[in-house]
Parts: sequence; C-alpha cells; structure tokens
Amino acid sequence: MCGQRLEKIVAFWMFAFVRIVTGLTGEGRSVWRKDSHFSPVSKTQMFLYDTFPKDFLWGVGTGAFQVEGSWRKDGKGSSIWDRFSRSELRDADSAGTSSDSYTLLDKDLSALQFLGVTFYQFSISWSRLFPTGVVAAPNEKGLQYYNTLIDSLLYRNIAPVVTLYHWDLPLMLQEKFGGWKNESVIDIFNDYATFCFQIFGDRVKYWITIHNPYLVAWHGYGTGIHAPGERGKIRTVYSVGHNLIKAHAKVWHTYKEHFEPYQKGMISIVLGSHWIEPNKLEDELDISKCQKSMERVLGWFAKPIHGDGDYPEELKNEFLFLPHFTEDEKNYIKGTADFFAFSFGPSNFKPPNTLPKMGQNLSLNLREVLNWIKLEYNSPRILIAENGWFTDSHVKTDDTTAIYMMKNFINKVLQAIKYDNIDVFGYTAWSLLDGFEWQHAYNIRRGLFYVDFKSKKKERIPKSSALYYKQIIQENGFFPKDSTPNLQAQFSCDFSWGITESVLKAESAASSPQFCDSSLYLWNVTGDGLLHKVEGVKLKTRPAQCTDFVSIKKQLDLLEKMKVTHYRFALDWSLILPNGDLSVVNRQVLRYYRCVISEALKLNIQSMVTLYYPTHTYLGLPGPLLQTGGWLNQSTAHAFQEYAALCFRELGDLVKLWITINEPNQLSNVYKRSSNDTYRAAHNLLLAHAMAWRTYDERYRPSQYGKVSLSLHSDWAEPANPFFESHSKAANRFLQFEIGWFANPIFKTGDYPATMREYITFKNRKGLSYTLLPSFTSEEKQLVKGAADFYALNHFTTRFVIDEPQNGSQYEFDCDIQFLQDITCLSSPSRLAVVPWGMRQVLRWIKKTYGDIDIYITANGIDDPSLDNDELRNYYLEKYIQEVLKAYYIDKVKIKGYYAFKLTEEKSKPRFGFFTSDSKEKPSVRFYNSLISNNGFPDDHSVCGPSSHEKQCSFCLFVAQKKPLIFFACCLFSTLSLLLAIIFFHKRKRRKRFKAKSIKCICVSF
Repeated sequence: MCGQRLEKIVAFWMFAFVRIVTGLTGEGRSVWRKDSHFSPVSKTQMFLYDTFPKDFLWGVGTGAFQVEGSWRKDGKGSSIWDRFSRSELRDADSAGTSSDSYTLLDKDLSALQFLGVTFYQFSISWSRLFPTGVVAAPNEKGLQYYNTLIDSLLYRNIAPVVTLYHWDLPLMLQEKFGGWKNESVIDIFNDYATFCFQIFGDRVKYWITIHNPYLVAWHGYGTGIHAPGERGKIRTVYSVGHNLIKAHAKVWHTYKEHFEPYQKGMISIVLGSHWIEPNKLEDELDISKCQKSMERVLGWFAKPIHGDGDYPEELKNEFLFLPHFTEDEKNYIKGTADFFAFSFGPSNFKPPNTLPKMGQNLSLNLREVLNWIKLEYNSPRILIAENGWFTDSHVKTDDTTAIYMMKNFINKVLQAIKYDNIDVFGYTAWSLLDGFEWQHAYNIRRGLFYVDFKSKKKERIPKSSALYYKQIIQENGFFPKDSTPNLQAQFSCDFSWGITESVLKAESAASSPQFCDSSLYLWNVTGDGLLHKVEGVKLKTRPAQCTDFVSIKKQLDLLEKMKVTHYRFALDWSLILPNGDLSVVNRQVLRYYRCVISEALKLNIQSMVTLYYPTHTYLGLPGPLLQTGGWLNQSTAHAFQEYAALCFRELGDLVKLWITINEPNQLSNVYKRSSNDTYRAAHNLLLAHAMAWRTYDERYRPSQYGKVSLSLHSDWAEPANPFFESHSKAANRFLQFEIGWFANPIFKTGDYPATMREYITFKNRKGLSYTLLPSFTSEEKQLVKGAADFYALNHFTTRFVIDEPQNGSQYEFDCDIQFLQDITCLSSPSRLAVVPWGMRQVLRWIKKTYGDIDIYITANGIDDPSLDNDELRNYYLEKYIQEVLKAYYIDKVKIKGYYAFKLTEEKSKPRFGFFTSDSKEKPSVRFYNSLISNNGFPDDHSVCGPSSHEKQCSFCLFVAQKKPLIFFACCLFSTLSLLLAIIFFHKRKRRKRFKAKSIKCICVSF
C-alpha cells in the first residue's frame, strides 16, 4: 500500500512539473487567469534589456504577388489576384509592376545584405512556374528567376525560407475547378510542391506549404475582400479550410517520405491569429469567450495540425455542418508540422468587424499569444513567420511608429524566451519592401525599404525601421540607452529632502476656539443638540495658539510621518489679498500660513514657500485682477510685486527658500486664444517674477538671508526617431520653447532663446504663423537677467518628440512637434512614461546650458492607482533618485535638494499623493523615509552622522512635542519636593520639642 501511495505521489509531482515546464495541451485558457495582485513593476513585465540565444535566426519576408510585379512578363500566367485587383480594387493599377522584384533582384539582394539577416522568407508564384497551375513543362524564365534568387541568397550566407502558396492561386484552377472549394486542387497542389522539392530542395532547408490559410478561407470565400472574392456562404468557408488542411498534410507527407531523408529540411504551415483579452480578468465567462475566439481563428487550423488531428470541440458544437475528418484522416493530419510557424500582423486584425471578438478586447500582446500556443499545443518550436505593422501610404522613410511597434513585438518575443521558456528560434520582420497590400492595395505600406512605385528605378531606400532592425540584428537584442550601473553613494550631509504640496487652503478662523472664546455655553438646553450662549457670563481665556487650527495639526502629523527636512507648499494669493492690492489684507489667513511655517519649524522642518501656484483649472488670481485681463495686463505684474513684498515682510523671518511662481511655462493651457496671448502672458509673468526677486534682493535679503527663484516644468525631450536629424532638432526645439522660454532670460541673456525667435520668424515668413514674440527693453533685460538664486525644476517624465510641421498661430503649433507614446515604457494611468534616465539628462542639460548653478528638484512624482500598495511610486522614487544621485556624484551637478510630489492627493484626481485624501498613509511613505534616513543609497558605512546641532535640535524637538507632559512632570516634582520639605521641617521641629522636654525633665529631677 505504501509503495502504491508513493508511486501516486511521484506521478502527481511529475505531472505537475511537466505541466509547469512545458504546459499541457488544451490549457491555453490559463493565460488569462492572472494574479489580481500582480505587481505593476514586476521585472518580468517590463521592457527587457537582454540578448537572444546565439543561434537565433533573424529574417525578413515578402509575398510573390506583393513585390514581384511583371505579371505578364516572360510567360507568367494570371493568378486570382491579378483579376481581383483589377476588377475589385481601386488604386491597384500599378500592381503589374509593384516593387518589380522580378527584374530588380540585385536591389533586393542589396537590401537584404544591408539588414544583415540570416534568412529571407519569400514565396514562389505558382503561376510563374506553371501558368495554368497544372504541373507540366515549367516556365523556364520563372524557373531561372527562382534558381538565381536561391543561389544568390546562399552566396551571401542568407538561408532561403520558401513558401509554396501565398494566396496567388493560378486563375485557371479557379475557373476550371472552383479553386480551393474543389478537392481536386489538393492533388494539383501536391504535384506543384513535389516539383519544387525536386528542383530547389537541395538548397532549401525550410519550407512553408501555405501562408495563413485562415485568411484564404475567411476573406477569400466568406467576406470576399480577398481573391477570389466570393461572399456569404459560411459552409463554403469551412469546406475551403478543410481542403487547405488536407492539402498541407499531403504535401508534408510527400516531403517526409520522399525528400527529407536526403535533403534534411523542415516543413510547416504559417498560421495567423489575433489576440484577445477578457473585459474582466476574474470573470470565467469572459475568459471562456476569449478561448472560443482563439479556437475559432487559430485553433481552427492549429488543433488538427499541431493537436489531435481534429477541429476544436467548440467549433464542432457551434457549426454542425463542419466537415468531418475520419479517424484515418485525423492520424494522417496530426503532427504534420516540424515547427509552429506563426503570423501576427495587421492582416490578422483587419477589418476588426470580421473577427469573432465575442464582446472582448483585441490586443497586440505577442507574448501572451505565444504562451497560449505553448499551453495549447505542448510547447512546440516556434518561428515568427510574419510580424510587423503598417504606415499610411504618404509615409516615406520616417516610419517612426513602425519602430516602436517593432520594438514592442520583438521585446515580447525576448520576454517569452527568457521568462516563459518558450522555444522561439527565429523572427521574420514583414516586409522587406513596400508593395501591394492585398485589400488595401497601395493605401498602406509595410516595407522596411521605401519604394516609389511611380519611379523607373524603384530604388530600395531604407526607412528608419530598417535601420532599427539592423541595429537589433547586430546587437542580437536590446541594450539600455544608459548603461551606467547604480551607485552606492550618498548626497551631501546638508542635502534637502522635501515633500511638495499644492495650494494650502487656509482656515479663516480657528477650528478649535474653545480656549480663546470667553463665553459660557450650555448644550442641548432645548433638546436641539446645539450650544447656547449664557449671556452676561465671561470666563478667563488663554491667548490664541497655532494648534487651534485643526488642519495644521493634520498637516504636522503627516509631515512628521514623512521625516522630511523641508516642506514646500503654496499660498493662496486670492485669499490673502481678495482685492488684488493692499487695500484689504486678510491677516487671519497670513497668520494661518505663519502658523504652518512656525509649527513645522518646531518639527525641525523648514518651509519652501510658493507665492503663486496656478493650474489650468484654477488660475489663482484675485477676482479684480482677473477682470482686468489677468496676466495679459502688465499691471498684474506690479500687483504681484506688492503681494510678494507683503509675504516677504510678514513671513520672511521664518522662510529661507521662496518660489515666486510655479510652472509659468505651463500657462499656455490657460492663455491659448492665440500664441500672442500666450507669449504676452508669459512676458508679464517673467517681469512679475523679476520684480519680486529684485524686491527681496534689495529690501529683505540683508536681514532675512533667504533665496528666491521660480519653478519651471522641465521634462526631458528625446527624439522619437534617433535615425532622423529632424527629430533631434525637434527635441532641442521643444527644450528651448518649453524651458529656455523662461530660463534663458533669467539664467543667461536677459532675452528669449535665439532658437525660439528665429524659428517663429521663419514660420512667419512662410505664412504659417502670425506670432509676435514680445521684446524686452534694455531696462527689462537688466531687471530679468540674473533674477534667481537657484534653478528650481519640476520633472515628471520624458517626452518622445516627432518633427511635425503645423500651421496656425497657437503656441503648441509654433514649435512644430508632436509627442509619441512609447508603448514599451512602463506608464502610469495618466500616461506618464517612467523614463528615469531622462531626469539625469535634463539635469546635465541645465548645467551645460546655464552653467554651474544650484539646483533644487521641487517636484518629482507619479500617479499610482493603488491605495494600499503603491509599488509603482516606490519604483519611480528609487529609479529617479538614483539618476539624481548619478547627476550629483558623476556629473557634478550642484543639486541641493529633492522634493517628492506630493503630500496628499485630491479626490477624483490622479493619485499622486503619499497620503490618500482622507490622510491614510501609503507604503511609499516608509520607502521614502528609508531613502531620507540613508541620505541616498549608501554602502555599508554612512559618511553622514548626526551633528551636535542636529542632536541639540532633536532635544528641542522632544521638548516641543512633550510640553504638556513635561509641565505636568515639573508640577508633580515641585509638589513632591514641597511636600517632602514640609515633612522634613515638621519632623525636625518635633525632634527639637522632644529634646527640650527631655532636658527640662532632667533639670527638674536634679
């Protein structure tokens, strides 16, 4: 019994092991059953920088009808696509020549050599070898072409991967037999394949029988958007599919029995599919629908060939008219593929209304579908036989979006190999050349090389995607842009660690007035649950205290948990000066802000105070100033100077770091009626800041010793396409229009960047814009230049910039750029891409452009949707602060402080906060605590120890926090001391009395 039990246990674990390592047939649905608590920053889900196996095959593919052209040349017969393209498709006139690979073979070979591929997947035009389709004497010119092609490839060490049928059935077979509807075509196809094996097989080691039979059956005989263009009969569609499977199996057996023993080649069929994701991952019904969708497309052909020889059960149950395989046919068909050749491209997704989506969501996740194939079909060896995307027909060589699609697809393959143990041995980029794109004719392009179809020479001009693919092949994978390893180091001991908050809404009256209100109240006298004042009764009160404001107590509690050294928050200008001038000053609001600062100082936290914090939803100006034009009116700048002077006077003795205006370079979102409005408002904002800085410098700095600057939104810009100089110029233009717009006048020349002025002038001359960039007078230049004590930057992400000429007088048009979202980047719900190295890049750029100035990072953070496990924020903090450390330690950038964004989040807004809107602490608080306590990323020993001043301040902090307890202890100690003194005095007095009585008694006795 024990032996049997042991055998069962061993068998179970062997079963489990096999299941984990290889997957079991029919287990594809488990791909969608994901852990709901899966980490968004899991290493296995992010872009993978690594290399492919050394023997990995890199290739590129084409289809004969798409690129060969010469449809009537040298005795070629017509195909079903020759007729269909001329009768059913517009813009297909040039299909007769297309890229003309038949006559321009040398140019194709040069393109292949340029890429450095290890194989070339091409198809043979059946009707070029046998014009009628029936095997007889071959067309010698056609035979010569394919022999030359194969020999030329081998001469260049490029392996030919030959497809026998890529949709261009000889027209005669369609007209005589009805095409693939007729089983007779199976034997004719086998004869054609046998001839190819005999003639080319000594040099070809990889064969493909049919390319994507799903599209042949579904679109050729169902939707009618492919040749031969038959529509509507679902029974015919599945009959055609049935014949295609049998044709493939027959050819496979022919090769295996008669040619493989001495040619030593391999043979398969290319199967294509979409991918689909459930609406709800936890919904088993949605998962079942996804499984059905995949079975109806990929499973239709894959299960008979790579599975058990029969159709999926779901398909058989749904379509009772589905053709049946006999048991002999099942055994004959199953296993008729030496590898799984898989197609994943736009043809499998378009048109989307023809796909069995079943209410679920289409997805381009190639890694997931590879996992599905592994689990459904017992871990086959896989060749990606077609993959790529498309661009519009007007796109020539700048196919930037194709680069990012390729980057995403190929990296998903790499992840599947490295993390999921999927045996992918090769990748085929599609396609080598621009050509005829089936139902789209010439309205889209898919080539790595651009071809002008109307030109005579039809040169193959490499697109940026060709350059990128060449780079991937050379590197055999992906290498990071910045390969600098992480540092084990610390910031300077006086480094500022801060937290940023937006505008603090001040309380107009104390929330806890019970100790400063002299009135006596009775509660619930009339049963209404309210307090009623007792007239004529006055009580003693204490002076008002800062802690009477409840919101300040909450703020202090959060700050104490953050363990920061600095707190950045903004004042509300419209509350302090409701009229916009000094005629009415809200002293209670000023007192509130002073209390925030002073109470924070008791916690040893210094404040960085922002005077003006506008957003695109709340401009933050006093009402009267808004009514007079806001920042379009220069008087607002003078009003701001008065406001700033008031704040310096009232709060400056407690504040050492000031920000005048937060992100003035983002106000284009508000003043966007025209670019002239945008630039005029920006001009007045610059003057307002400069006047405020001069006011502080001349009147308050000598006594207050503070520093003043303004915070600029400073995201880094990276050319989206590194192979085009125009993109690099666009990225630099973005930096000048976004950052230099304000930084150049202050930190450099006193004027706007020359790049900015010259580009706007250039557009004006072309009639593309009517923008007038304001000019500074000589006095204004002197006022603005040097009006900052440090550079303050808010940085959140890196923008990938495309050069995109635009017409119109809007600020966003003047720069002639568009942004591209890199789909391979980790991103937040608000689509902020996590690109840590961009932080270091912008810091280095600031140093290079504006000199060796002090820099404060006044806001850096990301929105994380999780309320209880904000792993994305932790990851972001770690990676970005590591890049700040590199800039500080390696690049010698004078970084003085880092302020994380932000303290609390607002309801119904992106979740940037370390605390929820109801003050609940998130895990990122403790993570940031650890970075602060370590002052970076130290090695085993820390160079920064607590100074005597810090120790003293720690004692002061303890005293400040425990005042009531200390006072009580002092009172108790005093009372005990007094009581002990009285007891001691009375005891001493009693002793004296006792002595006196004793002496008296002795005297009497004498």
